[in-house]
This record gives sequence, structure tokens and C-alpha cells, in this order.
Amino acid sequence: MDSRLNKKSSLFGFAILLIELAHPVFGQPHTETAREIEALKGLSIEQLSAIDITSVSKRSERLIDSPSAIQVISSEDIRRSGASSLAEALRLAPNLQVAQVDSRQWAVSSRGFNSVTADKLLVLIDGRTVYTPLFSGVFWDAQNVMLEDIDRIEVISGPGATLWGANAVNGVINVTTKSARETQGTLVSAGGGSFLKDFTSIRYGDKIGKDVYFRLYGMGFQRDTTLLPNGRDGNNDWSLAQGGFRADWLPPQGEMLTLQGDFYGSEIEQLAPGDSRTDGQNVLSRWAHPIADGSDLIIQTYWDRTWRRIPNVLSDDLNTYDLDVQHRIVLSDRNKLVSGLGYRLMADEVGNSAAIAFLPERRNLQLFGGFVQDETELVEDRLILTLGSKIEHNDYSGFQFQPSIRLAWTPITNQTVWAAVSRAVRSPSRIDADVVAPGVPPYSLQGGGNGFESERLIAYELGYHTQLTRRLGMSIAGFYNDYDDIRSVEFLPGSTTQTIIVNGLRAKTYGAEFSLLWEPIDGWRLRGGYTYFKKRLLDTGSDVNHGTAEGNDPHHQVVLQSMVDLPAHLEFDSLVRYVDNLDEIGPTVPAYISMDLRLGWKPFPHWEFSIVGQNLLDNQHPEFGPLSTRQEIPRSVYGKVTWTF
Repeated sequence: MDSRLNKKSSLFGFAILLIELAHPVFGQPHTETAREIEALKGLSIEQLSAIDITSVSKRSERLIDSPSAIQVISSEDIRRSGASSLAEALRLAPNLQVAQVDSRQWAVSSRGFNSVTADKLLVLIDGRTVYTPLFSGVFWDAQNVMLEDIDRIEVISGPGATLWGANAVNGVINVTTKSARETQGTLVSAGGGSFLKDFTSIRYGDKIGKDVYFRLYGMGFQRDTTLLPNGRDGNNDWSLAQGGFRADWLPPQGEMLTLQGDFYGSEIEQLAPGDSRTDGQNVLSRWAHPIADGSDLIIQTYWDRTWRRIPNVLSDDLNTYDLDVQHRIVLSDRNKLVSGLGYRLMADEVGNSAAIAFLPERRNLQLFGGFVQDETELVEDRLILTLGSKIEHNDYSGFQFQPSIRLAWTPITNQTVWAAVSRAVRSPSRIDADVVAPGVPPYSLQGGGNGFESERLIAYELGYHTQLTRRLGMSIAGFYNDYDDIRSVEFLPGSTTQTIIVNGLRAKTYGAEFSLLWEPIDGWRLRGGYTYFKKRLLDTGSDVNHGTAEGNDPHHQVVLQSMVDLPAHLEFDSLVRYVDNLDEIGPTVPAYISMDLRLGWKPFPHWEFSIVGQNLLDNQHPEFGPLSTRQEIPRSVYGKVTWTF
């Protein structure tokens, strides 16, 4: 019986692993001058705390006033970190758990349940939801952005479902790129090294007539394989080529029309039966129309296609069509209202194999709904109450109601105490409802079909933002999360050989998040934080995995980034991270400390040279994954040169 249980315990993990492996007259050009970059570097801690954010309330508000646990990663933070990918840049957010699995796979989550197929975190790039209905999560190898074009990354830990909908359960990542007006002129960047073998980026921006700005870009890279524990190659080299465009019409009266798109193709080395491949395209348009002071109408639509092929395992062709309408209105001096409607069609077609299948192979999944959120100043400039809810319908579990209530109190200037209670859901995915393994009968594992319900969360949060001095700002947040109807794998009644995916688990999590911004002296800035997290799974007795399939999370995590301006136009930067043991899935992934160092030099206004060392404290270390497939991340170094004109 024990051997049968062990075999069944691995079935769901095997299915997940297969998904994880899938994987006119032109105006004069304007150069992005060194003076503009220096202006961003020169922002004080007080000014950084007052940076406008949009992810919490879908309107512009000061970071320090937001009633939520939120971190902002600026373009300057990314440049000076030495990060070479979007997933690497997310390591700068202390309220995220980010682990590298191999050359192209990452496990990214907030407040627990982390895995390569993490399904409780919503990720947006310029308003486009990067989401696969296969497992309700993100294929990180398909999300690549030219880092020089990123304006900021806003990271909310905690539910954002009232505004953003299903799957914004444990957090929201909102990546915002610069407008075409901010990227005029030409930028060329290139380099290479040991693990990041070579990379090139080129961008050109110009102006058409008086009010239309555009940019074109292309980028590519080759990454070496990660390593097996014995030091041998893991055979997962990764190469990618990507290009795209953006155009912005910005007339003086405040109207805004954006059209942008990307296309990419990549190849991932894999032993027999052959390399896996991905490619994709997307096009997005957004029209913002001001109506009156503080009121506007925003209409956004996009098409996104992703294609993935793993020989002898599966292929997946997904076309997503999305339409969103949002209206913001100022009802009075103390009352603001934001509302919206949305519709999404996901046409997903899977190519099945003998190892795994999705039945039916093709699904046209529809998601539609609306939201409303009201913000009222109960005491002028001191006490703000925010009430809202999203009502959403999906094809698996029907209508879902996701309300929240938030209260923000500002006892004195530059201090905010906030509290929130929210309900959020994680909608069923195709792996919950449609998967079977093996791909032909008799099935040892099968999805729950329409009987699989949405996973539910009730979240309680309490937080505090403060600007203590001109040079020191900090935030702290505590949370308690109560989950129900979490996914489990159980034996079919009367069987010891067949299992089904159902909603048999419950969970309770709690923790605290602390972050700070500190400028000890002029020219030296520190940012980072500490996270404590604890998870307790309930009703695990009937789950053949005993809850171990639902993520692997560190209890303690520390992130510290240092940026120092030196004489002679030199920059010395470091990133140190401590990540505790991952012991929910044995054998344990041991705790580790990593350190990245960057030395930059700007001898001339339009030239920048840098050398970056990553994971410098050991030859190699694992960060995630079961022992049977575990890869280790090597120490590496690369050089980079950037020219703007």
C-alpha cells in the first residue's frame, strides 16, 4: 500500500512537471540625455515615497498614502542591480518569493504557494494580463521586456481581486514601460559572459509631426545551461530573439492613444526527443479620454498569441482576446468612484501525447465581469474608506463575488496606517478540470471537470507607511489568510489506482513584511526588506500528496540592495539576498546567501560600461525544485556596454 501511495503522490507532480517543461515627415530625434538619468538618480527618499502609483486604486496616488502592501522597483533600481531579465528584476521586491529553477524557468509568488506553476499571482505588462489557462499562472520564459524601457514595476502583496479579478489572490505585479516620448533617439546595448553568454538590444525612437512619438526595438540573447548537483551540464541552453514597437499620440489637451506590440521566438535545449520551442505575438491599444478634472474614460483592447511545443509531451496554442473599459469620476471633493467592465476570450488548443492529455483538446474559455470601487474621505485628508467589489464569471465555476473594504488613516503628514479585509478567488484552470495522465485510458489521474470549484481566500491585513526623516522611509505589513477549497489529489471512491483532482484542502497562512529606503549620506542609497511567512495546510489526510504539491516557501527572506556613487563617474552596486530552507517538499532545498556586484563607469555622457558578477559566494547552489529534477545556479560574470545617441 505504501508503494502505491508513493506512486500516486507523484502522478500530480508529474503532470505539473510536464506543464513546467512546456513551456510622413519625421521630427528631429531627441536623445535620452545623461541629465535625465541623473534627475532620476537624484530623487531623495522623500521624493521616492511620493512617487505616484496606480496599481492599488487604478488611479494615481502617492506610494506613502496607499492602503496596501506595495513595493515599487524603479528603472534606476533595475539598471544598477545588474538584472538581465524581468524575473531577475523581481528579486528586488522584498515582498516577493523569486527562485530560479534553471536557465529559463522561475518560481515567482507572493505570500506563499510558490512553484514553477504558481497560480495565485496576477502579472500585467502595460495592462496586458500574461496568463495561461493551462495552470492559471505565468510562463516566465515567454515574458521578456527590454529592461531599459521599463519605467517601474509595482508589486502588491495581498489580494487585488476587487480591481483586477480572479487570480489576484496573493498579489499583483504591474510592469509599466516608458512612453515612446521618453525613449527618443537611439540606444544600443551589448555584452556577454559566462552564464549569460551574449546579448544585444537596440532601440530607435523618433517623432512624426507634432504629437506622435514612436519607438522600435529588437533584442536577443543566449543563456548557458544550469548545472546538475554533480557539476555536469543540465542541458537547458536557452536562446531568444524578440522585437516590437510602441506609438503614442499625445495631443496638448490630454488625450492619449497608445498602440504597441511584440513578437518573439525561442528555443530551449532538451535531451531526446529534441529541443522545445516557443513563439508568440501580441498587439495592444489603449485610449484615454479626459472628461473633467480627475475624471476620465479608458478603453483598452489586446490580442495575445502564445505557442509552445515540447516533443512527445504536448503543444499548446493559445489566442487571447481582451476588452476592458474603465471610468473614473470625481463625485465630490471627498468622493471618487472607479468602475469598469471587461470581457476575455481564451481560445486554447492542446496537442496531446501518450504521457499527458487535456480533454477536450480545444476550449474557448470566456471570462467577463465588472467592478466598482468607491473612495470616501470620512475626515478630510485624514481618514479614507474604500469599498468595492468585482463580480466575474468563468466557464468552470460560474459567478464569483470578490469584495474588499480598506481604511487608511493619516494621523500626521507622511504617515499612513491602513487595514483591509478582502475576499479573492483562484479560478479553475485546465489542469484542474481537463487533465488526464497518462494520455490514454486507463487514467491514473484525471481532472475534476466542472465539479472543481474556485479556490477561495479571506484575507486580513494591517500596515503602516512612514517617512521618518528626509533620508529614511519604511513600511511594515502583517497579514492572516484563510483559504478554502484548495486543490488536492484523492483516490476515486473504491479505487487504489485511480485519482481525481478535487477541492479537498484548506490552509491558513500568516506573516509580516518589512521594507525600508535609506540614504545614509549623499550618493549612497540602501533599499530592501525582510519577510516572515508561515503556512499550515489542513485536511491533508485524504490528499495523496499530503499537501506538498501546493508550493514550497521560505519562512525567512532578506533582500538588501546598495547603490553607491563614486568619484570619476564610477558606480558600485550590490545585491545581497538570504533565503531560508525550502522544507515542505523533501529533500530540503538548503538555505543560501547570494551576492551580486556591479561596477559601472560613465566616462562620457552617452557611454556606459559595466561588469556584473552574480551568485558570487559559491560555485553553484540550488534554489528550487524536487531532487529528481533539481538544477543548480552557477556563479557567473558578464560585461555590458551601452551607447545612446
